[in-house]
Amino acid sequence: MAYTMRKAGEKMEWMQRINRVMDYVEDHLRDDVDEEEVSRIMACPYQNFQSLFGQVTNISFSEYVRRRRLTMAAYDLQNTEEKVIDIALKYGYQSGDAFRVAFRKMHGVNPSEVRQSAVPLMFYCRLEFQVTVKGVESMKYTIEEKGAFRVLGTRMTTPYGGGTWAVVKSDGTNEKMKAVSGDFFDLGLCFGFQEDGSNDYMCAVLWDGPEIDGFVTYQYPPATWLIFQARGKISDNVLGNLWRQINQEFLPQSQYDKCGLPTIEKYVFWNEAEDLGEVEVWIPVKY
Repeated sequence: MAYTMRKAGEKMEWMQRINRVMDYVEDHLRDDVDEEEVSRIMACPYQNFQSLFGQVTNISFSEYVRRRRLTMAAYDLQNTEEKVIDIALKYGYQSGDAFRVAFRKMHGVNPSEVRQSAVPLMFYCRLEFQVTVKGVESMKYTIEEKGAFRVLGTRMTTPYGGGTWAVVKSDGTNEKMKAVSGDFFDLGLCFGFQEDGSNDYMCAVLWDGPEIDGFVTYQYPPATWLIFQARGKISDNVLGNLWRQINQEFLPQSQYDKCGLPTIEKYVFWNEAEDLGEVEVWIPVKY
């Protein structure tokens, strides 16, 4: 028993130390990460730390630091007027060419292209060590400036999340929407949960026509949107897992905040018979 408690205490101390290293990295993304300081924090030789870090995360420590720097460089390119070369130097690249090569390798685009609209980028979270490791998986996201648009659909409050979909698929409303607009419902607007856990939700389609009896409209103003994509098995909770990553990993560690407008779930493809879904989550943000 004493041995087990001692081992548990050692594991907790190790996690506390390595999380302090993660804090240290975040504080030094714009300058050198000192190997001696990392060794001091971990209370072990730097080479031992490197080896253990790679075993736990399946990436090298230097690669993790590189990913975090390029993640933050992408944010600066999107949201500041700084010159590309100044951002390159800020994150430790000695030339614009070296920065361009590294940036394109990770994000798939050149730094100069980021300031165009709707460029997909990669986001790597700050690692957090618990009993398991959070944040190792990357997330693809796009930021888009969208003008005002309107949707048409059915809005209701149900006792559980997703209940509106069950209603419209069983009472013929989905078929009525197809007859009216030419499309089945493919958008889900999340207005929020009530204190009792019920969900204010709207199944909708994009719409620029007149008001239609039996349906309601919602008007979005011009806004900045974060757009995330996922594809996978419905039985593996592909949509729920995407929301978990967004809420537990991306938003807490990014510079973006929800602006109060309803978020959108877009069902690009959803086939329960094939157990396959492709979804997008649109989040209106401010920063």
